[in-house]
Amino acid sequence: MDISPTTALLNDDDDDTVEGAVDYRGRPVLRSKTGGWRSAVLVLGVEVTERFAFFGIESNLITYLTGPFRQSTANAATSVNLWFGTSLMMPLLGAFIADSYLGRYTMIIASSVLYILGLGFLSLSATLPSLRPPDSCPTPGSCPAPTLFQVAFFFAALYMVALAQGGHRPCVQAFGADQFDPRHPEEIKSRSNFFNWWYFAFKAAILLSLWTVTYIQDNVSWGLGFFITAVPMAAALLVFFLGNFSFRHIVAKEQSSVSRIGLLILQSFRRKSNRVDDDDRPIRSQLPGEQKESRALLQLVAICATCIMFGAIGVQTSTLYTKQASTMIRKIGPNFEVPPASLQTFNCVASFLALPLYDFVVVPVSRSLITHEKRGLSMLQRIGLGLGMTSAVMVVAALVEARRLAAAAAAAATAGSSTTVPMSVAWLIPQYVLYGASEAVTAVGLQEFFYDQVPDGLRSVGLALYLSVFGMGNFISGFLITAIDKASGAFGESWFAADVNRGHLDYFYWLLAALNTLALGLFVYTAGFYVYRTKAGDE
Repeated sequence: MDISPTTALLNDDDDDTVEGAVDYRGRPVLRSKTGGWRSAVLVLGVEVTERFAFFGIESNLITYLTGPFRQSTANAATSVNLWFGTSLMMPLLGAFIADSYLGRYTMIIASSVLYILGLGFLSLSATLPSLRPPDSCPTPGSCPAPTLFQVAFFFAALYMVALAQGGHRPCVQAFGADQFDPRHPEEIKSRSNFFNWWYFAFKAAILLSLWTVTYIQDNVSWGLGFFITAVPMAAALLVFFLGNFSFRHIVAKEQSSVSRIGLLILQSFRRKSNRVDDDDRPIRSQLPGEQKESRALLQLVAICATCIMFGAIGVQTSTLYTKQASTMIRKIGPNFEVPPASLQTFNCVASFLALPLYDFVVVPVSRSLITHEKRGLSMLQRIGLGLGMTSAVMVVAALVEARRLAAAAAAAATAGSSTTVPMSVAWLIPQYVLYGASEAVTAVGLQEFFYDQVPDGLRSVGLALYLSVFGMGNFISGFLITAIDKASGAFGESWFAADVNRGHLDYFYWLLAALNTLALGLFVYTAGFYVYRTKAGDE
């Protein structure tokens, strides 16, 4: 393993001043009065409310698009994929701007304000009669589609949220991790725990959103359901702003992320050509440390590319899984019917349980029997384990969907037409649980990997690269759905028929399982050549 030079760890009796960090006025900060968990908790609060808002939209968006907005199943799934994918690619732009110009704190404030405005416009689009399609239809089967203006207003508000998330997500997580000094032994341990608690808070926010926002949207009002997502976010932003005196702001000692990334990648490719023409002189010579950084950056991109199918599978839990659930028996007691989107609760619960299970079972066992390393599995080994679990998720989903389609066909033959499938929605729980467990293993590993392994001045970009895994995965999913819908529809019933009981989502799930298994093989091959970048505090 290649060992890069690291900064010596501090002792407890060393200077209380935190090297490389200042307060909001640019003054040196004291460890005893700033940073640590006192500041990280405020950052977690902002993250919780943002995730509450985002998943209040994303988790049930396909229901809104196929219901009040009157899109087909395939078009709605593609719309969600493209919007969600854009939301997860925007952090690359947000990280560039934050690292190059505004700084993480300012970017968090600005993007939060834009976020709240977007949520407000979404609420208006679902409330005002002039901004949404009419509720009633003149005759059955002839419901008017939304006007061009209504479509434009709704998607403008939706993509305003996507743009705001681009500035919010990479900066909030990196800013939270910045509150822990990588040269201080205790704070190094706290930073590692911070990523686990971050993921826990992330899932807690989603869980709360699934059982409050989706219920209000399905049973009370879509306008109110969108509006209540903005209220806690505005409150958390105010608390975050008032707590500014306790934050540590990292001083940039390097070129901006934009210029450094471009320069590092450019010189890496030019170095591989083994020649420099007289009219093509390098911008400047590359130092040995920068050569390592350019190689590391390209390796990170390669790892990122092999994980894209993980993101493509993840979006199915809030799109096609939800459409499946809407056709099944969901009643609990005589009066309560479970909202289809709330089944994602099992994803969150499984993630909650998987985190301590990984820490207290997988880590000790792998440490003793496999790696003999203190952390158990390495970051890449953890990611690989999660990717393998994800393939198993789609196998289970395909088998369950085949059974659901058989039950639907039998019911249609008896009733003479498609009806609610006589099959409990509980059959879908295993695929949600398995994905939640695989996500806990994979996503935390990816977050830590992309934060820890990027060059020191590019941490926001590293976390944005992690998010791009899901963004590109959504684009891949949207492309596959559109292409398969057209191809299969040309020869009969589409896999994504408007009536999902007449489609073949099981075939699509088998395809995703095969593609993810292929990607896992490429990941294992690529990871075999990866050289870890050791940082301060590493064992």
